[in-house]
Amino acid sequence: MKSYIPHISNLLDGVIGGLDLLMPELILSGAFLLSIFCGILTRNNSKLTWWVTVIGISTSAVFSIFQFTMPSVDPIFFGMILPDAKGALLKLLIGFACLLFCIFIHYNQALKNHAKRTDDLLSVLLVVHIGLSLMATSVNWLMVYIAIETVSIGSYIMVGYMARDRKQSEAAMKYVLFGTMCSAIMLYGLSLFYGYTGSLCFVEPAHLIGLTKMPPLVFMVSILFVLTGIGFKLSFVPFHFWSPDVYQGAPTPVTAFISTAPKIAAIALLSRFIYAWPSMQATLPVEIFYLLAAVAIASMLLGNVVATRQDNVKRMMAYSSIGHTGFLIMISLTDFDRSFSVLFFYLAAYVMMNMGVFMTADYLEERLGLVNVSQYRGLGKVYPLLMVAMTILMMALIGLPPTIGFVAKLLAFSAVISTYQQAVSIMWLLLLATGAITTVIALFFYFRIPLNAFLREPKEQMSSLSYNGLAICACLLSLLSLLLGLYPSLLQLNS
Repeated sequence: MKSYIPHISNLLDGVIGGLDLLMPELILSGAFLLSIFCGILTRNNSKLTWWVTVIGISTSAVFSIFQFTMPSVDPIFFGMILPDAKGALLKLLIGFACLLFCIFIHYNQALKNHAKRTDDLLSVLLVVHIGLSLMATSVNWLMVYIAIETVSIGSYIMVGYMARDRKQSEAAMKYVLFGTMCSAIMLYGLSLFYGYTGSLCFVEPAHLIGLTKMPPLVFMVSILFVLTGIGFKLSFVPFHFWSPDVYQGAPTPVTAFISTAPKIAAIALLSRFIYAWPSMQATLPVEIFYLLAAVAIASMLLGNVVATRQDNVKRMMAYSSIGHTGFLIMISLTDFDRSFSVLFFYLAAYVMMNMGVFMTADYLEERLGLVNVSQYRGLGKVYPLLMVAMTILMMALIGLPPTIGFVAKLLAFSAVISTYQQAVSIMWLLLLATGAITTVIALFFYFRIPLNAFLREPKEQMSSLSYNGLAICACLLSLLSLLLGLYPSLLQLNS
């Protein structure tokens, strides 16, 4: 024990020295503790907890902006976290998704009127936000695992927070069981990484060199195991089985959140691992490239094809989410110098589009009890503004001009073509062809909503209802998707 005493001061210096670069996470931690006290002190009023959460997330975002303007720094906390400009941008996007979730909760009557109220849900949101921020900035597999588990446990609580019937309880149970299994498999894969390389920091040359020297079979098995944990958060094929049931069974605000924010952090993590190879003047192992390319193709095909058979809006969006994950993976594999700017633009577009669709769906579900696409018949005449906004968001999800979705997919295809010209491979052509074909397939299920809303007569008379803040927010998101489609330079990063 005495032999460790001289090292304690150095360890403390290493921890204290990195605290100023973790101000966004520290602010969220403080907001989490304050939200718990607010929930205890104001048992009959959740407004104080809501404001604490919103202010905490907003303040954290402000400090993330400060980090974006800071010069490049080395990894902190003994090489576990890299608080760089890319991580700061992604944390801003995660914060934006969390704020939209707070708005969602504020106007969702089912959550507000539930016996548990929303205090605990908001506290869990802050913890999940911390985990997502760490996922986006981690460069050490141990920290990655801790961050993923933090997000996963918080997500389990969110999904089962207001389970009222068998279907919702079943969705929560599937989510927990599948997530626990994927976590255990990932941990075993990380143990193989450490056993063969002696390091867990995946931006160090020693770790990457050690991976390339592993026996090919062990290397493939360990990569598959590690991708199991990341694949669970991204819900790409073949780790997508949980998403349709969970999306349908969870409260709509929670569905909207888990379809956006965890994807940002998970794709950021996967991209950091992919980008680590060229940044160290190394080549991404061909086994990893072909594996991820196959996953991207399978996700785009399965997600879009199966979505055409769905009538439930939330299940349709679940398969849509799987298809978009394929696009995100495809972008991550493209040219290192420009892929991050394209990836960020696509993620920002995806958050706006998905959140807007789920807000509209939740408004219609609460006011009229509509959960299926076929039930949207004639809604365009009753809610013209809302259904026009929904149509714009559907156009954006397909990738039609003049929306932000068109620019996002155009940038993605341009990045693939540019990379194919540099490294001629049939796999790039397959990715390009799959992306183009699935975009056409997407027309058949996304346009079913405006088709029913504007071109078909309602089965029964509907009375017009006043718009609340949720519907207005959905309309603003659709307007923003149009604005950024016309002026994409407002969001684009310098390559």
